[in-house]
Amino acid sequence: METWKKVAIGAAAVVVVGAGTRAAGLWGGSANGGKNLSFQLPTPIQTLDISKNTDTYSGTIIGNSGANLMRVDSKGKPQLELAKSVNHSNDGLTYTVVLKDGLKWSDGSKLTAQDIVYTWQRIVNPKTASQYAYLASGVKNADQISAGKAAVNTLGVTAKGNTITFQLERPLPQFEYLLTFTNFMPQKESYVDKQGKKYATNSDTAIYSGPYKVQGWNGTNNSFKMIKNDNYWDAKNVKTKEIDVQVVQKPETAVQLYKQGKIDRVSIANTPELYKANKNNKDVVKAPEATTAYLQYNQTGKNKFLSNAKIREALNLATNRKELTDQVTAGISTPATGLAPQALAKTSSGEDLAKYVAPGYTFDAKKAATLFKEGLQELGETSATLTVTSDAEAPAGKSTLDYLQGSWEKALPGLKINQKLVPFQQRIKDSQTQNFDIVVSLWGGDYPEGSTYYDLFTDGASNNNGQFKNAAYTSAVKKAETTDVLNQSARDSDYKAAEAALFKDSNINPLYFRSGYSLQNPKVTGMIINTTGLNQDWKLAVKK
Repeated sequence: METWKKVAIGAAAVVVVGAGTRAAGLWGGSANGGKNLSFQLPTPIQTLDISKNTDTYSGTIIGNSGANLMRVDSKGKPQLELAKSVNHSNDGLTYTVVLKDGLKWSDGSKLTAQDIVYTWQRIVNPKTASQYAYLASGVKNADQISAGKAAVNTLGVTAKGNTITFQLERPLPQFEYLLTFTNFMPQKESYVDKQGKKYATNSDTAIYSGPYKVQGWNGTNNSFKMIKNDNYWDAKNVKTKEIDVQVVQKPETAVQLYKQGKIDRVSIANTPELYKANKNNKDVVKAPEATTAYLQYNQTGKNKFLSNAKIREALNLATNRKELTDQVTAGISTPATGLAPQALAKTSSGEDLAKYVAPGYTFDAKKAATLFKEGLQELGETSATLTVTSDAEAPAGKSTLDYLQGSWEKALPGLKINQKLVPFQQRIKDSQTQNFDIVVSLWGGDYPEGSTYYDLFTDGASNNNGQFKNAAYTSAVKKAETTDVLNQSARDSDYKAAEAALFKDSNINPLYFRSGYSLQNPKVTGMIINTTGLNQDWKLAVKK
């Protein structure tokens, strides 16, 4: 998912438990509603539309107000949720799911197997224009439907009574994680049709299947509530009746509200200063992630300099990732060694995938300057101007641009860097419409398997915002997902080849693997933090 705090489905999840003590009375009063929970988002949510969402923050709200066939547990493993059973054939091509009895929507109407079928059909329907349609690739006819070459009702997801059958064209190692993913949560067709264009644009035009219902979000406001959904199948285990959600865009303000007892969890990893000032607080908890920050180069030809491979390579070689990471994140995060981040997945031999696939990104200012000069000569130029875009709301966005501007202009004589800071929502839109030269992007894995990253940049992929074509890369990824799909060792090698192809053509520039630390009210227990998928699962969260 797109993010300055984007995350995905659950490679390694942990239950965050209370620890330490507080001064008497600070957390015990009614500053945030007594036993109610209060959480903060750093940027406004964009939608409650399950099929159309692509960002972490909206996904957090959707994931806590929705349920799926399975849900990731505190150990990062998919467990039954709406499903009574999930079974698959020996060849991995057929999944049979039986729903629990008596399931209901938040309005009390019956939740059926057809609601699962509909949500899968809706995401691949070209009319929906979902950027996540590619996640269904591998389900029978999904690609053909997304391309407008087959009817939606030919999708390999069917229902008979309480049983749903998934027919796959190839085995998908991540399939059970897809059954937990927010974008595949059930949707009620009659409700979606009734709401039309208004569907899920505010809390009153959405219907909920999960632990909570959203209340009081009008589509743009920065304060709303999550109210316990009494019609949720497991409502008896949802102990918190209300969660207050507020958007606080300034990290320093959020931390101050935390210290006043008005928010139960906030990040302190937004700026080096904020981290240094709070790292010794006894309320600090590690916030594990599988997220990569990287630069995308617009290779459509709009900027001739970025169509030149030597100039792109020069930019990559002129990037001192350790120095950048130290300055931008106070050393909290780890310099990137490739596209796939640490803690995403392990190879067949148990090695961290990121370490195994690392293609050799290095800092070499001298070689960078030589290549930059050669690239300019090939284009008949003596200088170049490039604009780098990032998120205005994110402190790390501005500091990243400051670092790149200073270090690149110093290392590459003749280069001028302009900064462009835009709101998160605009940055997403600009990325999708190629309205950028270079854009700072963050991606958090959707499930704990390499394809959640390597699918990003295949030919024509919806998230390949630079729109480059790399035949060797696409071939390696497709081999991993077809010929070698059941052979993890071979699949690992394919991903290594994919990383090498990206590196050779300097198609992207990996910056750092993000890590995080947060302050959390020690009286709050039961919250599950996932490195991928739903980053914060509030279902079992409770304030003691």
